[in-house]
Amino acid sequence: MTEHVTTKLLIATRNQGKVREIATFFAELGWHVEPIPADAPEVIEDGETFAANAVKKAEEIAAFYNCSALADDSGLEVDALGGRPGVHSARYAGEHGDDAANNAKLLQEMADVPASERRARFVSAIALARPGQETLVSFGTVEGHIINELRGNGGFGYDPLFELASGHTLAEISLEEKNHISHRAEALRSMVNMLKMESVK
Repeated sequence: MTEHVTTKLLIATRNQGKVREIATFFAELGWHVEPIPADAPEVIEDGETFAANAVKKAEEIAAFYNCSALADDSGLEVDALGGRPGVHSARYAGEHGDDAANNAKLLQEMADVPASERRARFVSAIALARPGQETLVSFGTVEGHIINELRGNGGFGYDPLFELASGHTLAEISLEEKNHISHRAEALRSMVNMLKMESVK
């Protein structure tokens, strides 16, 4: 009988909202989830796709700490803006832009776009890097549209401006609901399923 060893998983982000969201999915695997240490090296996200950025972050953090690391690169694609902000979602209003600044810029750029043309989607790519093993990548999307004012006190990022088909924004639903329908939730479920399949091989 082999002894169960708890897998430590570093989440390559300092966004506590993301850490909490991700931890709920890996709980069923018994993995111990931690955010990266405060002195972790900064990874330059210079990839042209969400997947490229996620893989780079996960692999650099895994190599630096010699343990499993998970990274996601996710963002908002707005049809009326030609897919922007896309991979630049986190720094849309500048390299050091915060959520408020990013949302303000999005509202400004969408000010004259009619309701029928405000379709958008959140896209997430998640990479899991493990020393000595192949990096796993999963994807998820959620469709919606951009409203013209902030609504809701939950979530983070563009959540208060992203309205779902239900009529609620991502910032107006509970974390439990979000974990069922969000782009990151879809990608995380896919990642957990890949790991489950690995364990039964």
